[in-house]
Amino acid sequence: MCYYEHMNKRSCESTAKGDVNMAEIKEAMPAPQPEALDMPDDEVLYELADLFRVFGDSTRIKILYALHDNELCVQDIANAVQLSQSAVSHQLRVLKDSKLVRFRREGKTVYYALDDDHVRSILSMGMDHIEE
Repeated sequence: MCYYEHMNKRSCESTAKGDVNMAEIKEAMPAPQPEALDMPDDEVLYELADLFRVFGDSTRIKILYALHDNELCVQDIANAVQLSQSAVSHQLRVLKDSKLVRFRREGKTVYYALDDDHVRSILSMGMDHIEE
């Protein structure tokens, strides 16, 4: 019981053997060790931070949402997000470089879509998170 009281920071005047020194008890007890974290390499964490930076621009988010369930050409994306084709093309380049959108050519027209279901999931989970 005396040990329990010390662990709960209650004072104890004595034990069966005599006076108790709190410092001695702390020294005798092993320090709690934090569980080892299985951290990814710094390079992987930097890549993840770069990916999240891409999501930090509301124009790019609008474009991603326009492509959420649709494959669209640049003009259709520009109309959907109310931006110039030039501005949309610039943002699409960033999104392509980050592997968030893919494209295909059909004649002179280039169609864009979300690269995969991961991107769709990230957008959906982000919306779920802010709507909580």
